[in-house]
Amino acid sequence: MTYDTDILIVGGGLNGPSLALALAQGGLRVTVIDALPRDTRADPEFDGRAYAMAIASTRVLAGLGVWADVADKTQPILQIKASDGRPAEGAAPFFLHFDHAELEEGPMGHMLEDRILRPTLLAAMDREDRITHLSGESVIGQEVDAHGVTVTTDSGRTLRSRLLVGCDGRDSATAQRAGIKRTGWDYGQTGLVCAVEHELPHNGCAHQFFMPAGPLAILPLPGNRSSIVWSERTEAAAAIHALDDDAYLDALRPRFGEFLGKLSLAGKRFAYPLKLTIANSFIGPRLALVGDAAHGMHPIAGQGFNFGLRDVAALAEVLIDAARRGEDIASPLVLERYQQWRRFDTMVMAVGTDSVNRLFSNDNTVLRGLRDLGMGAISAVPALRRTFMREAAGLTEDLPRLMRGLPI
Repeated sequence: MTYDTDILIVGGGLNGPSLALALAQGGLRVTVIDALPRDTRADPEFDGRAYAMAIASTRVLAGLGVWADVADKTQPILQIKASDGRPAEGAAPFFLHFDHAELEEGPMGHMLEDRILRPTLLAAMDREDRITHLSGESVIGQEVDAHGVTVTTDSGRTLRSRLLVGCDGRDSATAQRAGIKRTGWDYGQTGLVCAVEHELPHNGCAHQFFMPAGPLAILPLPGNRSSIVWSERTEAAAAIHALDDDAYLDALRPRFGEFLGKLSLAGKRFAYPLKLTIANSFIGPRLALVGDAAHGMHPIAGQGFNFGLRDVAALAEVLIDAARRGEDIASPLVLERYQQWRRFDTMVMAVGTDSVNRLFSNDNTVLRGLRDLGMGAISAVPALRRTFMREAAGLTEDLPRLMRGLPI
């Protein structure tokens, strides 16, 4: 049987290139099909989007050979503070406080801007002979048989491989063509995302402020800048997003507070509907789903990209180990190992983020008192506090080799 490549990856965002690099390290030939043109992916303009990279995720980037290229452009997360409250009233007296000094591994994570990570991944793919990158092409058809999968692109190109991997987002066309349905619901919230410049230094501290309409995350970026992920009820968010920049800042300030001094917008503003959406299966015949194509959760825990990298590390390890043993890398037995590894972990996190959002996104007096006492108790008990810190840093699960800093 003749194949153009061992594995076809649909989606050229972040998870697709990361997976391609991991698989190529294991000796597999990979083709990445990206619907967006390369110039669009590599645009260096600052737009405010950034990712909170847990320690385990930075290990993945190091294992892929890209962390050294971005490390000096990141902002270490040295502290995390989480508090309850209402707009313009400030934080509740009991709050959660994590300090990186309690972790032997160093900072709890790093903030990494999208404009830096994307071109770095593209450059790393260019250096790898086992990776073919097709940009500006969309997959319009896929067919599976007993020995492989064939895809057709809108340019008329036909490619055949042993395995197809969908890294094409929450509305994954790859999953839809395979007949994989999704389970989930709308939160009735929208995430407003932007970056701000502020007068005072943030000192590497990330803040999570829980308000009745939804949480506000203030995440430190290099310099006197922070990334904002602001959850609001859908109708209110639409009205805020439609405002001009000055009026937008006027709406943000009562929620943000004055602890970092004067604010100004930096870069573009974005708005994303917030939903829970989980693929009913992470695998199909000669098919695997990764990242948002498999799961989309509330950003309340900042685990979106981190969980995508867990998928990447787990699938790469399963496929490379299978190839070394001489197995068919796309057999149901091999793919089921990936699903068993990732699906339970994903469901636990999905339930957790859903529960936390429901617990905190309200103004119930009784619940407010209970959750404030709970955060205060966690912060006051060193063993409990350390457990939560290690969870936030991605250090407590059954981790793939890449996430433990080991060669794949």
